[in-house]
Amino acid sequence: METKLAESSSEAIREEVRRRYGATARGESSSCGDECCTSTSAETLGYSTEQSAIAPEAANLGLGCGNPVAIASLQPAQTVLDLGSGAGFDCFLAARAVGPSGMVIGVDMTDDMLVKARENAQKNGFTNVEFRFGEIESLPVADESVDVIISNCVINLSPEKLRVFKEAYRVLKPGGRLAVADIVATAPLPDEVRGDWAAYTGCMAGASQVRELEQMLEAVGFQRVRIAPKDTSRSFIREWLPGSRIEDYLVSATIEAVKPTAARS
Repeated sequence: METKLAESSSEAIREEVRRRYGATARGESSSCGDECCTSTSAETLGYSTEQSAIAPEAANLGLGCGNPVAIASLQPAQTVLDLGSGAGFDCFLAARAVGPSGMVIGVDMTDDMLVKARENAQKNGFTNVEFRFGEIESLPVADESVDVIISNCVINLSPEKLRVFKEAYRVLKPGGRLAVADIVATAPLPDEVRGDWAAYTGCMAGASQVRELEQMLEAVGFQRVRIAPKDTSRSFIREWLPGSRIEDYLVSATIEAVKPTAARS
């Protein structure tokens, strides 16, 4: 990218993210080579061997930073929404948890990812999963129609995170839950990282600090906000940008919040 990251519009940033993950879905090299959120094993991120066996192998692209399904407490017959669903790995795990009477909706803005996810669903007989094209800042989902929202290392990529949380609040039913794994900043990022396109599309430069995220969630109306950083994640984050000491500034965290039963409009 010739345009400086700090001078780019939200749409330009989304387009660069779309380009980078389209290349990943097609199996092509990206602007950040083999690192940047692409080489972390499921076991390292907290998935069990059983979970890895449940989901189609082609759905696991190693793009996450945690295991949101582990904190989602999913129940049969629930409707689950995955923000930035990629090739569908977490969607397929959620589909098994909610059962045939439940529904999982994956939303992604990258055509190549949607093609891959839909192929995975069809080939492996997942009939309670649907993949929709859309941006997480403007969800193609009806008001108050979702029980649980999950997401894995995606919200940090949005240049408009407050809009993401407003949309999440809108589509959740009263009493619905947000259960997310994402990258958060534990200290202000160096200028050279904040201005690096590869670091942004690699889930690093767009990370917000914990208090910023808490304030956004609370401003939207969420309650019982809980953000839990996982210091052990620094061991794999350092591999995303080798030699930069990026692990001194970033950590994976679980982000949980609840839409109150008497939700405000």
